[in-house]
Amino acid sequence: MPDASRTKVNITVDGRSVEAAPGELLITAAERAGTYIPRFCYHPRMEPVGMCRMCLVEVDGPRGATLQPACYLKVADGMNVTTTSDKVKKAQDGVLEFLLANHPLDCPVCDKGGECPLQDQTLAHGSGETRFAEEKRHFVKPVEIGELVLLDRERCIQCARCTRFASEVAGEAQIAFAGRGDLIEVAPSPTQPFDSFFSGNTVQICPVGALTAKPYRFSARPWDLEQVESTCTTCAVGCRVAVQSSGNRLTRVLGVDSEPVNHGWLCDKGRFTLDSVDGHEHDTDVLSAQSRITQPLVRRGGELTPVSWGVALAEAARLLHEAGDASAIGAIGGATLTNEGAFAWERFLRGAIGTENLDAQFGDGLDPVLLQTLPLATIDEAAAASVVLTLTGDLREELPVLFLRLREGFAHQGHALVELSSGPSALRPLARHVLSVRPGEAPTLARALVSGRLPVGTLVGESELADARALIGDGTGVVIVVGRANLAEDQRIVDEAVSILAHGLPGATFLVALRRANVRGALDMGLGPRLRPGRGFDPVASGRDTPAQLRAMVSGTQRVTIVLGGCLLGNVVDQELASAALASSKVIAVTGHGGATLAHADVVLPASVQHERTGTVTNLEGRVTAVAPKVGAPGSAWPDVAIAAELALAWGQDLGLGSVELCAQAIEETTGYAALSVLQDQAFDGVVMGREVTPVARHAMDPMAFPGIRSTKTAGLAESTGATTLLDASTTATTRGAAKDDVHLDKVDVPLADAYALRLVLVRRLYDRGIAMQGSPALGALISTTSLSVHPRDLDHLGLASGARVKVRARAGDFEIGVVTDETVLRGTCVAPFGTLDETGADVVARMIDASSPVTQLRLETQ
Repeated sequence: MPDASRTKVNITVDGRSVEAAPGELLITAAERAGTYIPRFCYHPRMEPVGMCRMCLVEVDGPRGATLQPACYLKVADGMNVTTTSDKVKKAQDGVLEFLLANHPLDCPVCDKGGECPLQDQTLAHGSGETRFAEEKRHFVKPVEIGELVLLDRERCIQCARCTRFASEVAGEAQIAFAGRGDLIEVAPSPTQPFDSFFSGNTVQICPVGALTAKPYRFSARPWDLEQVESTCTTCAVGCRVAVQSSGNRLTRVLGVDSEPVNHGWLCDKGRFTLDSVDGHEHDTDVLSAQSRITQPLVRRGGELTPVSWGVALAEAARLLHEAGDASAIGAIGGATLTNEGAFAWERFLRGAIGTENLDAQFGDGLDPVLLQTLPLATIDEAAAASVVLTLTGDLREELPVLFLRLREGFAHQGHALVELSSGPSALRPLARHVLSVRPGEAPTLARALVSGRLPVGTLVGESELADARALIGDGTGVVIVVGRANLAEDQRIVDEAVSILAHGLPGATFLVALRRANVRGALDMGLGPRLRPGRGFDPVASGRDTPAQLRAMVSGTQRVTIVLGGCLLGNVVDQELASAALASSKVIAVTGHGGATLAHADVVLPASVQHERTGTVTNLEGRVTAVAPKVGAPGSAWPDVAIAAELALAWGQDLGLGSVELCAQAIEETTGYAALSVLQDQAFDGVVMGREVTPVARHAMDPMAFPGIRSTKTAGLAESTGATTLLDASTTATTRGAAKDDVHLDKVDVPLADAYALRLVLVRRLYDRGIAMQGSPALGALISTTSLSVHPRDLDHLGLASGARVKVRARAGDFEIGVVTDETVLRGTCVAPFGTLDETGADVVARMIDASSPVTQLRLETQ
């Protein structure tokens, strides 16, 4: 019997003694010791299958040395392995010869040519010639198996990497093997296309050119590409990426295998929205989200007119001076900025102008002071937690790679998931317990989960609640994932529920699932009411958040508003209030793209966007990583730091932040927060603020697991370069870290349910009508359309079938919309996607919202 207490075993590889962990795969132990064993089907982020037999090695046994697959064999103490014998070489040569028997030799036109594992391993381990003179098999090609992926069946070597990823990692078995013998092929479902949010990963891990991405196909050759390692800022996960370009044109983004973050995976939105960075530079319609703003604009005679930077800055400064009191000035946005950019704008707005009206969230986040008081978990800790409690939206739609990380624990490691769910969720089939939460009920269910007392009228049973409470206990070892599951629900309802869980489960830690790219970094840099840079907090300060600023703009109290990145009208749920606010205030827009908000802008200052700028960002777990420029910004667009610094000079004050590097230095010296100088010139996995962990090296990336990534550095850090110092009473007299006693949440009176109405659950979709999607031709066809999802029984009451159109009576007026049935929708509720248009091109979602009520109730009627 093996000794379970042993932490190391000794094996011999090619005559050298190697230490390995019990249960470690032989291929991994050998590679760590410096012996590379060729492979095709093996991937370090998936379960081994031993299909391709390329990794055959000789292993001594009772009957002598036998050939065994190194990717499937676990090490044992005393194991003797030979990887370079004639027998092994002959076996590898034979595997390659059979693979090439029907493989087309079309390397000069294949997208994989020059970065192909089959090419590389044929040169290293093949015979150099073939004995097959017969006609190769032929298939019609390419076959479009999804909106983004093309299949060349002749090139496929049946390694099953793509099918295993789809079923094992993504949980969507939309592609599988079909046929037998030499006619076996990868095939999509006959009833459903390969439309996974993660389809691009199958292209990246394919060891040949069988799967190719439509946006990249025939666009460049690998040896023409230049590369930097950076961080994806499409959402708040902060996936590490390799950004590649040819000339000054972005061509491809590939996932980097970052152990604490994304494991090499990317969502298709982060991978394929490169076209939105370039935009339509020659599109003169600044109201189009597809256009890039390449020069400053000032409104003259009712029209936005191109001007020089000097003129635009002088006009912006004039508007700010004319506002009078600092309380008449505010800023909305900032989650699209780098940390350095957010710090520079905070120093200008709060330090120079003196306003406290700053908010990086567009009214769709959580209370920033509450967030500061929560004990935080990392993505790794959430993925490894034995119990996870979620009070958030569908993570596959909002934070796709976080969904993959958490799903791995639920699907393959036996971790338990408890969902407090108000809408459909891709994790629900894996949940141990699902506690249904209708709009307005989150605090009630949170209180019941903590106290065990279940009030009358909820959808949760006593036994179901008791089982969930027994699993969660006092929260020790539990990670709670919190976010905004319903944008039609008052933020204060969710804040109250989170506060109840934080107080009632003292042993739990929290992972805050806010969706916007660098919202955590912007808040940490002080872009929020009462916040200060470095996670500081001023208890005596006050300021307006986004909804309050919009109301102040309408009333005339806030006369000038700076919009920092993003389209205000495309992000605020209450469209009626936002439109009225923009029409009532002077607006200075700092953005890299056009949008409907610019119809109200008086000054537009063009900014560089992702892949064009240097700096750092902070992801949802508080991990600070570097972003690097790969292409130059078009026209005369400036970095965020330069815009803030120059506008401050035009205002009449020098911030002393003349460059990104000076800004990073100021952040580190005044707050202790990690910034550019800590991360610059190192491709590593970042620093989690507030943690002290011994630095460790990042493992060298397997070129056969993630083909196409070139020159990625391997030196790196784990969690932190050392202890970090946050602002507190010992460093400044006016700011400190927020504590639980500083959180003062207003109670919300939720109206009684209307027996003839359905409560609206307004959810996020990955493929919405945001700037990234509208500017990307590859993804444009995937943008969701608006429909109302209703439980079948609720629809039966109206005598309607799925797909019918109904009349909706809402506070903003009546309108028509298509309805579909969905059994995962809670009874008494309906679900609609935010940021979408219906089939006629109308924005009916904006008409659904009742901003005067904590929850929105809709009445459906037959036409």
